[in-house]
Amino acid sequence: MGARKYTVFFFLLCSILLSWAVSAEQSGKAANDLPIFDAHIHYNHDVWDAISPVDAIRRLRELGIKRVMVSSSSDKGTQQLYQVAPAFVVPVLRPYRKRGTIETWMYDETVIPYLHERLNKYRYAAIGELHIDGEQAYTPVMQEIIHLAKKYHLILHVHSDAQAIKFIFKQYPGARILWAHAGFDYAVIVGKLMDKHHNLWADLSFRGEIINQGRLMKAWRILLERHADRFLFGLDTYEPQRWLQLKYAMQWQRDLLNALPRDVAKKIAYENGEKMIRFYDVGEKVVVE
Repeated sequence: MGARKYTVFFFLLCSILLSWAVSAEQSGKAANDLPIFDAHIHYNHDVWDAISPVDAIRRLRELGIKRVMVSSSSDKGTQQLYQVAPAFVVPVLRPYRKRGTIETWMYDETVIPYLHERLNKYRYAAIGELHIDGEQAYTPVMQEIIHLAKKYHLILHVHSDAQAIKFIFKQYPGARILWAHAGFDYAVIVGKLMDKHHNLWADLSFRGEIINQGRLMKAWRILLERHADRFLFGLDTYEPQRWLQLKYAMQWQRDLLNALPRDVAKKIAYENGEKMIRFYDVGEKVVVE
């Protein structure tokens, strides 16, 4: 009788383990099949000759991406991709016209008429990705960008430290900010800012360190689940070489999805992006005088 009990227990245990394994496999497959909204793509001038707009769109779609926010140096790259796939590309206006201006653009007042000219000619969902830190958020050029974001109801895609995020919200409390790379900051810092500012989103591009061998860092798991509706993915094709690494870059994002509950994974994969740009999808050029 005792042996029979152990046999029944053994088969019951095996059944449970098999059920878990099947469930995990199905969950992983489901996460791998989720469409992706990519919030951080660049198609800069130094890649145009190597990768055509048609080829660039093809490479992105092959990764399971359903939509992309694109900004470029110069904006011509964004417009080239948009012309190929207007339903796929969400244009973002970058203040950079060429490489080498990341540290100086905020002091270059010729940026202002350039932005005005582009905004009068085309529709955009956001301004950025732009690099600032700390009190650079108060330069005249950056103040004008904040004004334009308010006037045209645009998201600000900001690559900055936490201090600059605070300074932007101080100038424009109603700002909608997408924080590039979640500021490369600690989960606790990102979490405190998100707790305070409900219009703050963050993309997770180049944050591969938050997951190791399929396991999320505890602080990041808590944060991603607490603010599941405000994180997005991004491949960040900031240089030509990055376009050759897309599959590798996407894999860690799939690994992250597999490590998250299904409902959270769906939000970060694509639902948050679609909600964030809902004003752009209205199809009208919003101008607040």
